Amino acid sequence: MSANSSVIAGAPASLVSDWRSAASLIDHTLLKPGATRKEVTALCDEAMRYGFHSVMVNPTNVAFAAAQVRGTPVNVGTVVGFPLGANLTVTKVAEAEAALRNGAHELDTVLNIGALKSRDRVLVQTEMRSLAQLAHAQGALLKVILENGLLSQEEKILACALAVEAGVDFVKTSTGFATSGATAADVALMRGVVGLKIGVKAAGGIRTAAQFMNMVDAGANRIGTSASVEIARELGAVLDH
Repeated sequence: MSANSSVIAGAPASLVSDWRSAASLIDHTLLKPGATRKEVTALCDEAMRYGFHSVMVNPTNVAFAAAQVRGTPVNVGTVVGFPLGANLTVTKVAEAEAALRNGAHELDTVLNIGALKSRDRVLVQTEMRSLAQLAHAQGALLKVILENGLLSQEEKILACALAVEAGVDFVKTSTGFATSGATAADVALMRGVVGLKIGVKAAGGIRTAAQFMNMVDAGANRIGTSASVEIARELGAVLDH
């Protein structure tokens, strides 16, 4: 237990008490462009076996993944405007509508980063609100990816504030496709801005139990990772003994 004991000890007990509670916070992710049906099937099987919150797949794989996990507690998530966020709002809305029709329960959309940097608050917030209302009308959740590695501290704070006002369900650190991913400092900043009003998802480069627990300790209540099985097994060895 020595390598991760100090990190584990600092985690909020209300969220993580054993590896199963940790697994329930994970969006088990497969977003590489070459993902095959065989890999999506394996992803879904692992999510059902370990009790991950969801599988996170590209839009083209939503219907297939939904069929694989139907009748189980596992949700299906997908991405919108990914990974750049520079699509027209109408394009993102159409993409979200298709994903919801195909069985998605959660949508992770990349905000319009250029509009945020241009201080076009109306565009950024209107887009987020439109997508949130669309998702909620179908009983789904909306997470907004900020792509923190491209933002200043001031821009991160503004994006979080606009997201809360727009009625989204989560703010998320990163796509995992930019130059940097999630950091505990960013998670803590985001949690500080949004308070308990909405969730905070950490994603991008989270591959170990220590990283997982650092993010939870900083305020994340959802973790996106493709190393979910390894993390669950590592946490099982630490938390359950």
